[in-house]
Amino acid sequence: MAKALATALTEHQFEHWYIETDQSDILWLYLDRKGETTNSLSEAVLLELDSIITLSETLNPKGLVIQSAKEASFIVGADIREFDHFENAEEVSAKIRQGHAVLSRLENLPFHTVAAIHGYCLGGGLELALACDYIVALNVPETRVGFPEVKLGIFPGLGGTTRITERVGGMAGLEMMLTGRMLRMGPARKIGVIDELVSENGSLRWAARRAVLKRRKKREPSMTASMTNRQPARSALARVMKKKTAEKANPDHYPAPFEMIDLWAEHRDNRVRMFEGEAERVGKLMVSPTARNLRRVFFLSERMKGLGKSEYFKVRRVHVVGAGVMGGDIATWCVMQGMEVTLQDREAKYIEPALKRAKSLFKKRLKKKPAVSAALARLIPDVEGEGVPRADVVIEAIYENLEAKRELYASLEPRMAEHAILATNTSALPLEDLASELAQPSRLIGLHFFNPVAKMPLVEVVHGEQTDKSWITKGGAFCSQINRFPLPTKSSPGFLVNRVLAPYLMEAITMRLEGIDQHIIDAAAIRFGMPMGPIELADVVGLDVCMNVAKTLAKGDVTAQRELLEGMISDNKLGKKTGEGFYKWEKGKADRAPAEVDNAYGDQLAKRLMKPFLDECEAVSRDGIVEDDDLLDAGIIFGTGFAPFTGGPMNYLANLNN
Repeated sequence: MAKALATALTEHQFEHWYIETDQSDILWLYLDRKGETTNSLSEAVLLELDSIITLSETLNPKGLVIQSAKEASFIVGADIREFDHFENAEEVSAKIRQGHAVLSRLENLPFHTVAAIHGYCLGGGLELALACDYIVALNVPETRVGFPEVKLGIFPGLGGTTRITERVGGMAGLEMMLTGRMLRMGPARKIGVIDELVSENGSLRWAARRAVLKRRKKREPSMTASMTNRQPARSALARVMKKKTAEKANPDHYPAPFEMIDLWAEHRDNRVRMFEGEAERVGKLMVSPTARNLRRVFFLSERMKGLGKSEYFKVRRVHVVGAGVMGGDIATWCVMQGMEVTLQDREAKYIEPALKRAKSLFKKRLKKKPAVSAALARLIPDVEGEGVPRADVVIEAIYENLEAKRELYASLEPRMAEHAILATNTSALPLEDLASELAQPSRLIGLHFFNPVAKMPLVEVVHGEQTDKSWITKGGAFCSQINRFPLPTKSSPGFLVNRVLAPYLMEAITMRLEGIDQHIIDAAAIRFGMPMGPIELADVVGLDVCMNVAKTLAKGDVTAQRELLEGMISDNKLGKKTGEGFYKWEKGKADRAPAEVDNAYGDQLAKRLMKPFLDECEAVSRDGIVEDDDLLDAGIIFGTGFAPFTGGPMNYLANLNN
């Protein structure tokens, strides 16, 4: 039988898949998408899979195992590049139905099927795996499963909405799809996404083979999990899920999660209607402005990742000077990414608060004691600056004073390794002035992080007229290695993000001085699509920082705004970091009350708030602060949280004017 299978397979060649057989009459199907570094589900890949299923039915093997021939991952999802080829919803729905048919054929094969996954298994890749009888996975940190579709303005459309809620229950399945979160193997196995884990790569094949020969089936969800798919629990859960989702996403801006909940609530007890609902609803969502703009944001993020690619510059050690909020948090984040960091300040007592904050973050993110202890061991207090000669990157994060920074560089530069980056986290001072007394002024770059460092994904890689391009490249590579998007930005007052935020924040403070309630101001900004209002943002940034912005970047007469800020600062009301600013803060949250705003009035306030923001974006574009408007959009989205569903401020303005 095995020899007959092998003979039959030699007559069939595929572009993206290859097939092997073994002595147990098992077919081993490997996806190796031609011309790509990772596997994704294109139309061509699915058509070939359909042909392979037909072939396998004629061969009648003992079982079929699907694996990836790529080393780094299983299947990272559908090929997003193909999404923009569709002109209307009906065309998308038709293609989805074709995909449904292929995976339904896989699901209904008369012999046993197993998905053996390693690395990322996301979106359409997970949908394919769920169509198999059994899923075995390599239990390493690099293996993750998830449904990120909601971040692209759609939801799982190749049967995933149906199959994941069948497999793990309605509540766990919806949470997985609504968050777009990628699960490690422990949690994925616990809720039932994965059936079996193996610890070594060589064991994956044997586990898959054993699963075929013993015809192992997926775990059935618990009674409690199953009940969440049934009435009346389903309707009650749907109401709760929609309410929780509405707290994070406006259905007018992001309709996909609400459409998915409605589909599940209305049709979960009818599999045929679930599949058809997927095709219809995802088809409409795919061609919506929100989905098109979110795809634009995805491609912008991919471009920014490309800006950080460098094969020759690898960072192992970082030295940070200045253990304040920014310096301490930059050091902590670098440690989180596996680097050794020496943290310097004038005395040990100034470093202690940073170590305390670091420990708190390590416990929250790393959880397990050995990992927390290892991270703490990599964060080294260094009052004498002994880590400077060993560092690959030296970051200055002291207070904004030109002479103080120059004096520091004079002591650092002679002790640094030749290959090491010298960077400043200044938010306003021109690099040309800072570098003017360096022996090698072309070496200095800005690495401008944003607060909170652990959440904000952007770093402006600032370069002056004197900066050598090689150091900009190294700066981008460092950002990529600490899981941050690098944005090359010309040295100018405020760079990109702060320059755009300055008039926006000043306008909000002006409105407050006029007597408009700060809750309503923030509600208007959130209504527009901002992640938080400008008044709350001022508290998060710090009112002392806002004061500096008012001094250096604000346009026109801001005397009243400065007086308000000066009074609050003198009362030690600096915002979130002191527990009180415009709002009172407790456990990291502002006492901001939800404000009911009349639609017309809210739109009027939002238009007024956003006008100086958008005007400054246009001015930045004219001044060429970043390479082009696409990178401007990316920088503003990832640096300020500007409404992603718009595709960025310049894209928003272009569509507004069309």
